[in-house]
Amino acid sequence: MIVNVARRAHDHNWELDPITRSLLDTDFYKLLMLQFIWKHFPTVHATFTLLNRTTTVRLGELVDEAQVREQLEETRTLRFRKSELIWLAGNTFYGRRGIFEPAFLEWLERDFRLSDCDLSVRDGQLSLSFHGLWTETTMWEIYALSAIDELKTRASLKRLSEFELDILYARAKTRLWEKMERLRGVPKLNVSDFGTRRRHSFLWHEYVVKAMSDVLGASFAGSSNTYLAYKHDLEAIGTNAHELPMAMAALAENDEQLRTAQYRVLELWQQTYQGELLILLPDTFGTTQFLEEAPGWVADWTGQRIDSKDPYVAGDEYIAWLEGRGRDSRQKRLIASDALDVGQILGLHAYFGGRFRNGATPADFTRASDFADERRWIAERRIRFSAGWGTFLTNDFRNCNPLGDDGFDPVNLVCKLTDVEGRPAVKLSDNYAKALGPADEVERYRRVFGTAGVSDAPALT
Repeated sequence: MIVNVARRAHDHNWELDPITRSLLDTDFYKLLMLQFIWKHFPTVHATFTLLNRTTTVRLGELVDEAQVREQLEETRTLRFRKSELIWLAGNTFYGRRGIFEPAFLEWLERDFRLSDCDLSVRDGQLSLSFHGLWTETTMWEIYALSAIDELKTRASLKRLSEFELDILYARAKTRLWEKMERLRGVPKLNVSDFGTRRRHSFLWHEYVVKAMSDVLGASFAGSSNTYLAYKHDLEAIGTNAHELPMAMAALAENDEQLRTAQYRVLELWQQTYQGELLILLPDTFGTTQFLEEAPGWVADWTGQRIDSKDPYVAGDEYIAWLEGRGRDSRQKRLIASDALDVGQILGLHAYFGGRFRNGATPADFTRASDFADERRWIAERRIRFSAGWGTFLTNDFRNCNPLGDDGFDPVNLVCKLTDVEGRPAVKLSDNYAKALGPADEVERYRRVFGTAGVSDAPALT
């Protein structure tokens, strides 16, 4: 069914359109990590805290604090539905049935609860944190982000007339179509929706995912949003995130334990999932140091997701690392996921997907030596490339507002692990601008892990 998003926005019927409709309305990796935490760290306490990196946008003045509290309290009342748990138990994920243990699913139905929150407005910004058992706080990350992003959207929608809303969504739909048209028919393209946390709204997110599935067909691999995968019979995409090595590092008793925490969590992960779901996310404390110090068995993992490094640089680095350890990069998966839009997706696909540079064809080569050089270039770089498309898929309303202001532009909002058992959690990343944690702890981590390969670039998403 095609939803008239402009009409629904105009009607402002928030009872009809609650922001979080289901506890499945989250990224799939959060459920996989929740099972991991439930299994290995059930008594550990953790705090998650909201951070608005787009400091010029004063969210506390745009979004009503009472509405935020109302939406979060509504989410706390939700429980997993029997049909959803049956789907989690019986569905095939990544070719395997039974990824979720029966005891875990029973716990989800009987005992899973979300923690309370601390919410206020300070200096024009929302101050929001969640503290409790790690199993009670981890899921708040996506629920909180999607709720605040949609409340920001709703506040901007209220300023538009019905006709202006029609224009807004007509422009956004046209832009979406133009992007999909550029991707349609590209050989061996693999694109997934990663846009839950910064989406324009749930309704728009669902509209986009349905359109991508209809237009791109097999090139659309699925959605990281578990509820949309469940509702529309799509592949649920995702494995793990920075949260796990951040927590393991925070629990370390000394610098040596800190240095090896990023590998110990991978050992525990592959034991938990019996050699499945093996996608590396190596940039928590810097990709270059991670690869240089990694144990030999890490090269046997299925692939790598790039989050905070130039994807061309990171991809070449990963391929060279695999080759240096005797692995065939053509059998591995490379996933880019940071601030992607259609042009970069096409460029990366061409670069890593075994195609000639600059759109060339064999007929463009007049000398056999040039053609041979190009073939060698392809052979050296070939890897199975995938794109995880987030903010600029599900929230690209830039310059669509008929009033001409930037009220619908996405903001760089994160909700990150900030302490574990009272100890500060740190993320360094491959980008200085994305480092998180107290300044003294960030410096200590940089002394332990170094800064090789780290750049300084704007944090876009």
